[in-house]
Amino acid sequence: MLSLPLSGHVNPIAAVADELRARGHEVAWAGSESFLRPALGPDATIYPIPLRLHRGQGDLGIAAIRSRWAGYVVPHAKYTLDAIDAAVRDFAPDAIGVDQHAVAGALVANRHNLPWASLAPTSMELGRPYRTALPAVEAWIQQHLAGLWRHAGLPGQPPYDLRFSPYLVIAFTTAALARPDLPEHSGRALALVGPAVGARRAGPDFPVERLDPGRRTVLVTVGTLAMDHAAVFYQRMVAALAPLGERLQAIVVTPDGTLPGDVPAHVMPTPRVALPRLLPHVDAVVSHGGLNTVCETLHHGIPLLVAPVKDDQGINAAQVEAAGAGRRVSFFRARPDALRAALLDVLDRPAYRAAAARVGASFEAAGGAVAAAGHLATLAAAGGRG
Repeated sequence: MLSLPLSGHVNPIAAVADELRARGHEVAWAGSESFLRPALGPDATIYPIPLRLHRGQGDLGIAAIRSRWAGYVVPHAKYTLDAIDAAVRDFAPDAIGVDQHAVAGALVANRHNLPWASLAPTSMELGRPYRTALPAVEAWIQQHLAGLWRHAGLPGQPPYDLRFSPYLVIAFTTAALARPDLPEHSGRALALVGPAVGARRAGPDFPVERLDPGRRTVLVTVGTLAMDHAAVFYQRMVAALAPLGERLQAIVVTPDGTLPGDVPAHVMPTPRVALPRLLPHVDAVVSHGGLNTVCETLHHGIPLLVAPVKDDQGINAAQVEAAGAGRRVSFFRARPDALRAALLDVLDRPAYRAAAARVGASFEAAGGAVAAAGHLATLAAAGGRG
């Protein structure tokens, strides 16, 4: 298994890896030991690659696309290529599961003529948003992919888009949420499995005994990549929550120093939470719109207030609204009164929860980690070395 060192990418893939191991398959990872070990547990096989961090995480818009590819995806692929190749030679897998943006995995699979699956833990590229909206950006990305192909010593030009395996693409969503943003895959197998929710090893349990059962509970979390912009949003969110102490309580996931000093008692900051264990106690989630958070929330039938910052988050927010499972607000412009009104609307209008439950039911039917593991096992059996 190969993933970028980002929690929203590793967590669903880890759930799939756990299911494969439970079925008796051998699973190995290549990546940062310091990042992966807390998420995967002491028994996981990890071929270690030193961690390199993403520069330009605070960039927005076109600058964010530029920094993501030129400053992260491409350097990460070059930096990890030889180590992944060595891991594949040593472990001798029958198939490789590759985070859609861990492009070195696709390159190594082609080097060794191994079947491989693209794992899409975000909607960032799944809907091919740049082909029509920003064709120059799409062409620029393809140039980078062709450059990586040459860097890996592979002949000619890439025969296909390296973000989409010709064998199998596994997306952690369903048509109930992603339509109409599903891509055309030109004959590639596209498996929509819904969120892969497994045991979350990293992250403490929130002490749910602190919660008042007589008040509704709101979770506010904007993810690690939005932290460069989070302080002002959190200040406005706390101001929005301040007069609502008799009606609700809020858990705010934030590092120290992000919240203002005068936080009311019904607003409870915490540095981290194990999301799947907390969500059964939550009535609504305020989120930046990362697909992992969105899908895990909807998996529990919980509506969302989405304030997207960058990347695929705007796509995810639009999908939540289109499904009727929540509302979208501006991360940068929404004032406390508007945030309060939107949150209360999400909490008080039953249609949002009903729509969230419908999407969650589609996730349950799609099979999640169990379905994804089945697809990968089938791929490995078909392409195995015997």
